[in-house]
Amino acid sequence: MTQIRNQTLNRRLMLKRLGALGLAVPFVGALGVACSDEDPTAEAGAETSTASAESTISVVSTGTAEATQAPAQAVELDYLPNPEVPAPINRSEPDVVKVDLETVDMQAKIADGAGYNYWAFNGTVPGPMIRCREGDTVELTLANRAGNSAGHNIDLHAVTGPGGGATLTNVAPGESKTFRFKALHRGVFIYHCATAPIPMHISAGMFGLIVVEPPEGLEPVDREFYICQSELYTPGKAGDPGLQSPDLGRMDAENPSYVVFNGAVGAIAGDRALKANVGEKVRIFFGVGGPNLTSSFHVIGEIFDRVATWGSFTSMAENVQTVTVAPGGATMVEFDVQVPGTYIIVDHALSRLTKGAAGHLVVEGDPNPEIFSQVE
Repeated sequence: MTQIRNQTLNRRLMLKRLGALGLAVPFVGALGVACSDEDPTAEAGAETSTASAESTISVVSTGTAEATQAPAQAVELDYLPNPEVPAPINRSEPDVVKVDLETVDMQAKIADGAGYNYWAFNGTVPGPMIRCREGDTVELTLANRAGNSAGHNIDLHAVTGPGGGATLTNVAPGESKTFRFKALHRGVFIYHCATAPIPMHISAGMFGLIVVEPPEGLEPVDREFYICQSELYTPGKAGDPGLQSPDLGRMDAENPSYVVFNGAVGAIAGDRALKANVGEKVRIFFGVGGPNLTSSFHVIGEIFDRVATWGSFTSMAENVQTVTVAPGGATMVEFDVQVPGTYIIVDHALSRLTKGAAGHLVVEGDPNPEIFSQVE
C-alpha cells in the first residue's frame, strides 16, 4: 500500500480518528500489519476535505428535513445492553413459540460524548434474537409503549405472508397486536420495522434476527454470539459530540456517519468484547439491518470453518475468509479458536473502521506455537 489517493484516509489519519472514537489502542497492531507503509503524500487537507463534504446536513423534525448544526455539547450516556443468545431448541416435535416484543424510545450512547434517540425492540439494538424450529408456529405480540413518539410494526423475513407480518402489526403508541405464522423455512433471517420512512426506523435500531433451526437442530458448539451491523445517519461525522438526530438527507444519499456493530461504536469491544477459550468452537449469528450498506464480515486472524451461505442451513460453505451479507440479509459462521489473543471483528470495507465498524473476540488460553509463533 505505497500509493494512496489524496482523498483516501492514510494510516495516521485513521488512527487519529479511531482515537477520537476511543478505539485506537486495540487496533494499532492490526492496522500496522494491514498498512505498514506510511503515506508520505498525506496532508491535513484530507480531513478538511472530508469535513467540507459533510457540512451540508439535515435532521428529521416531525417527519420533515430541516437544516441545522450538529450539537457541540458532549453527553454522557450508557450503552444499550447487548441482547442475549437464546438457548438452542431441544425438542423433536413442532410447538407454539410465543414471542413478546415491545418498542421503546431510548436515549443511549453512540460513541464517547455522543448519544442518539434509539427506537429499540425490548430495549436492545439489535432486538432480541428469536429462536424456533422449522415447523413451529410462532405467535408474536408487538406492543408500542405508551408515550413513544411514533407508530411501528414488524416485518420478519422468515414469514410467508403479505408484508412479513407488517400488515397485521401496525401499532400506535399504547397499542399492541398479535399474529401467528408457521416457520416453513430453516435459516437465519432478519426482522425489522417496516413503518415509513422505513430506513429511518431501521437505522434507529429496529431490527434483529430470527433463527429457524432445522428439525434435527444445530450441531452443538461451545459459544454462540449475536451480532448485527447497521448504519446511523447524523449531522456531522462520527465522533461529533452531543445528542444526535437522524439526517434524512444523508440517509437518502447512503452516506452514513456511523457504521457499527450492535448499534454503537465499541458495543462489542473492550470490556464488552466477545470472549472464548482456546479449543472451543464458536458460532456467530450475524445480520445486517442496514438500512443501506452491504457488509464484508471478517474476523482478522480466523478462517470460518463453516458458513450458512445467504443464511441458509441447506447451503453450507467451508473454509471461508470473508462473508458478503446484504442489507436485510444474515448468515451463521462457525470456527475453532486455537490461538489465544484479541481478534478484530470488522467489515472488510476497512474505511468503515473510522465510522465504528469494529469489535473484539478475546480468546484466552495457552499458546499454540505449532500453529502460530514468532521466529527468533
